[in-house]
Amino acid sequence: MSHIAIHRAHSLPLDQARQAAETLATQLAARYEISYHWQDDALHFERSGVSGCIELEPGTVRVNVRLGFLLVWQKTWLEQEINRQLDEVFQQVDPG
Repeated sequence: MSHIAIHRAHSLPLDQARQAAETLATQLAARYEISYHWQDDALHFERSGVSGCIELEPGTVRVNVRLGFLLVWQKTWLEQEINRQLDEVFQQVDPG
């Protein structure tokens, strides 16, 4: 099993950061058939071969992903895609 960990600073209030994470989860669910649910300020997601969470804190978003054996070879691409999606979604709601 392989692991992706991304920690990123953001300048959003927690409610807007939660909205951004929800937008990201909705997009991922539509594209990759990922199911997700919220537990406090952590969005947990999973599908066959992938599981993880997006944790929100004031000023920080943490993404942790566990990849099953069959997706290990796509780790670099997936990490780049996650970073791209974070840039896109968190910038959409960022007023600055």
